[in-house]
Amino acid sequence: MKNISAFFLCAMISVLPAGAQTVLTMDKALDIASSNSPDIRRSKMNLERYNYNLVAQRASLKSQFSLNLNPVTYSNSRNFDNRLSQWYTNESLSSSGTFRIVQPIVLTDGSISLTNKFGWQDNNSNINGTTNSNKAFQNDLYLSLSQPIFTYNKTKMELKKIELDYENALLSYALQRLSMERSLTSQFYSVYMSQNNLQISKEELANAQQSYDIIKNKVDADLAARDELFQAELNLASSQSSVEDALVSLENAKDQLKQTLGMDLSEDISVLTEIHVDEVKVDLEKAIESAMNSRLELRQREITTENLEFTMITTKALNEFKGDISLSIGITGDNEAFGDIYKTPTRNPRIAVSFTVPIFDWGEKKARVKAQETAQLINKLESVEEKKTIEMDIRKTYRNLENDVRQISIAKQNVSNAQLTYDLNLERYRNGDLTGMEISQFQTQLSNKKISLVQAMINYKIELLNIKIQTLYDFEANRSILPEINTLTDK
Repeated sequence: MKNISAFFLCAMISVLPAGAQTVLTMDKALDIASSNSPDIRRSKMNLERYNYNLVAQRASLKSQFSLNLNPVTYSNSRNFDNRLSQWYTNESLSSSGTFRIVQPIVLTDGSISLTNKFGWQDNNSNINGTTNSNKAFQNDLYLSLSQPIFTYNKTKMELKKIELDYENALLSYALQRLSMERSLTSQFYSVYMSQNNLQISKEELANAQQSYDIIKNKVDADLAARDELFQAELNLASSQSSVEDALVSLENAKDQLKQTLGMDLSEDISVLTEIHVDEVKVDLEKAIESAMNSRLELRQREITTENLEFTMITTKALNEFKGDISLSIGITGDNEAFGDIYKTPTRNPRIAVSFTVPIFDWGEKKARVKAQETAQLINKLESVEEKKTIEMDIRKTYRNLENDVRQISIAKQNVSNAQLTYDLNLERYRNGDLTGMEISQFQTQLSNKKISLVQAMINYKIELLNIKIQTLYDFEANRSILPEINTLTDK
């Protein structure tokens, strides 16, 4: 009965991958994640949002054209004239339109505009039975300039801040891609490791089945005690349980990977890869130098510093002394005949200078400036600590790489020794020199050593990717990956 159950279990496991299944390589998984990963899609949409803001801001700095129309305005009112101390009735019918071109001046934060207002009116006034009427066309054309003085350039600062926001979003998108690659690689190898654990468990089950067959034949021939058969049955059941646990772990790892890839959880997948570890020489000093020159987080810190400087400028502008100059020049004409509007034009120059003079703010500006200075000091401190953290992480990864190389060498030797030990003791088990408990221990030792070797190789691959992401330098290909990131953000 045990033979039959073990046979059917092995048969079931062997046919599991035979259905409709998506086989993923690392490159294919990265391609899928680039398009479907929820985190990547969210970061990309955020990038698009900032891009639209930048496009809109630049468009707002071009000439703005507007047309306001008032087709019909009618009123009939009874009013009192204070000058003549009498009541009068006024009836008015008018139509007008205003066309305006406004051009912001980025260099000076001013604006220049050209305005033309054209209208027609029919106006009647009745005073004590006397009616006065006027029907005429009117056109007002003037050029005006508005220029703030003794203050910072708000237009230029706003444009620069939006440009920095967009650059920051670009960097965040690139960092998200790198983070996704690290997370995906870890989850990909987790599935790979689970597949290997399942395969090792299946091998252990086959070996347990072989041991069971050997001892059963001996017991049937009265060459071994029946308690040895009981131990063999226990070992076989334990191996079956290990296979089932490995199956559950594999399915859980697959679901995690499918979530990262943005795939349907009901879709069946498997990963395909071969782990070959060739030691890569990493120059620690070069790694640190590359990181300090290339890390995107450091550029983001610089952007934060620039934004804090802008905030300081606006803070210092609170309750500041500032002024404004307004200048306009134009001509106005009116006439009952449309063609004679400018027969007797009237010039209407205007100039105005105004100042805002702060007197006393109860220390508000001084306190806000001090708060902003503290924020800048905190940012400088965080910048120094961030550089230290980057260097520490690189040193840690470098040490891990060196240790992983040693661990792989030791793990390979352990697997070889465990395999030889198991083969020798299996022969002793056949000869009746070992108990079922003892051969089970050698089997477990072999399985553990195989798993340790695969894990050591995966650890090395992951740390190699970590040093690549931390330094933005590919030591396997001996080249910087920063141009690839720049190309990515340009797209």
